[in-house]
Amino acid sequence: MGFKSDIEIAQECKVQDIRKIASKVGISEDDIELYGKYKAKVDYNLLKKTPGKNGKLILCTAINPTPAGEGKTTTSIGVADALSKLGKNAIVALREPSLGPVFGIKGGAAGGGYAQVVPMEDINLHFTGDFHAIGAANNLLAAMIDNHIYQGNALDIDPRRIVWRRCVDMNDRQLRFVVDGMGGKANGMPREDGFDITVASEIMAIFCLASDITDLKARLARIVVAYTRAGVPVTAGQINAQGAMAALLKDALKPNLVQTLEGTPAFVHGGPFANIAHGCNSVIATRMATHFADYVVTEAGFGADLGAEKFLDIKCRMAGLKPDAVVIVATVRALKYNGGVPKSDLNNENLEALEKGLPNLLKHVENITKVFKLPAVVAINAFPTDTQAELKLVEDRCKALNVNVKLSEVWAKGGEGGVEVAKEVIRLIETEENNFQFAYDTELPIREKIRAIAQKVYGADDAVFTAQAEKEIDELEKNGFSKTPICMAKTQYSLTDDQTKLGRPTGFKITVRQVTISAGAGFVVALTGAIMKMPGLPKVPAAEKIDVNKDGVISGLF
Repeated sequence: MGFKSDIEIAQECKVQDIRKIASKVGISEDDIELYGKYKAKVDYNLLKKTPGKNGKLILCTAINPTPAGEGKTTTSIGVADALSKLGKNAIVALREPSLGPVFGIKGGAAGGGYAQVVPMEDINLHFTGDFHAIGAANNLLAAMIDNHIYQGNALDIDPRRIVWRRCVDMNDRQLRFVVDGMGGKANGMPREDGFDITVASEIMAIFCLASDITDLKARLARIVVAYTRAGVPVTAGQINAQGAMAALLKDALKPNLVQTLEGTPAFVHGGPFANIAHGCNSVIATRMATHFADYVVTEAGFGADLGAEKFLDIKCRMAGLKPDAVVIVATVRALKYNGGVPKSDLNNENLEALEKGLPNLLKHVENITKVFKLPAVVAINAFPTDTQAELKLVEDRCKALNVNVKLSEVWAKGGEGGVEVAKEVIRLIETEENNFQFAYDTELPIREKIRAIAQKVYGADDAVFTAQAEKEIDELEKNGFSKTPICMAKTQYSLTDDQTKLGRPTGFKITVRQVTISAGAGFVVALTGAIMKMPGLPKVPAAEKIDVNKDGVISGLF
């Protein structure tokens, strides 16, 4: 039997009618809106109408990602399937893929091998149109700001201090900085502008943190879009944009229900990037999952220093959630990469490099168990090239921190390959102490909260601030934005703000170069290093391999 790609495996799967999937967790046909036979939106008002289960919440996170791949989404799906195999009522809650990475580097983000959510082509492309709605709401606000200025500028907005950017769901470096309003007075006021990728828009963050349409509208109204010539913040509410924006987002706010290859229900909803936003699926989808299932597996983007930290310090804090256990995904290959082995040599046993790379995993384990005080299991996402000696070394080092290591073979075996991880998760939930705490208190000043993340979570000696960042922090605190959580924008590839520093670096400082407010989302964003909110395409984009044949069958989505 030849090697099958992810998309070939997904296309061979016998997908169940989505009404049957909904019925597995007690959701009736009257409470779903069908998008064809295999996708549906679920009415979030069910959270108020029906009694909930208050299911156990399992967070799936990982070491810092590498070109070798860690398989966090794949593991999340496989563990949910494994829980189902063990007779548990389980749901997996994931983020929606962004078109930028799909056509850029990833080529798809719906799991892999025999642990996928389907229909994967739909999920990876337009899905139910949520991201288009978010982009439309973002750009409506941008249009209304410029129109306000054109029509007389009653709020006295300083055109040089408009902080609201347009967005598009594609990696397009050409749009990072633009000049618009050209062509004479009738075409608006010429000014510098720019685009972010949709998943970095504050609308995406608001969408994923809102509890219902009323909360959504209130958050949208609080967005700071510009400053007056006197330096006073101007909000979307003052532009009177929140009602129209909420109207665009009304249907998108309903969680999307799909399924895994093995028929486990899956909510796939929202998708902020974890290196530039908070990296978690929507609060509504997570609440919906815990409402209808006994066990919910959810993921947070990139390594635990980014996605998990924001899941815990931002999402859990705002939504009143408490995770019951954490799965930390690693691969032997990625650990060897962190130990200095080039990608081309990762198939060879190398205990010395593995020893050098292991501290990266151990730091993430320490963060989860000692900073956030949560029970954890390390899931080694198995590759055929892993040797027994390598696997034993990882197991021994983790056990020294009182954390068990289980082999995950979900890519090759689906739910059956995740049973050992699932059993350990159940044991952790039932027997281990859980003293969940946040990494910082929101009452602390902005600088001290940033320092707490840098020192506790990244292992930095300190956080330092550019003159621009210092000025911005002072202004934010003067305007009453000091008591919010912090959303760190940092490279995903390293614990530092320098993506070339692998493993577990020491003796470094985190440099914060810009600080902005996402008042609607409810957090302060601290930008570090060279991080930007509009990625570019790689030298050979995944788009070059994606195709569709005369029968409408898509290929190339990995």
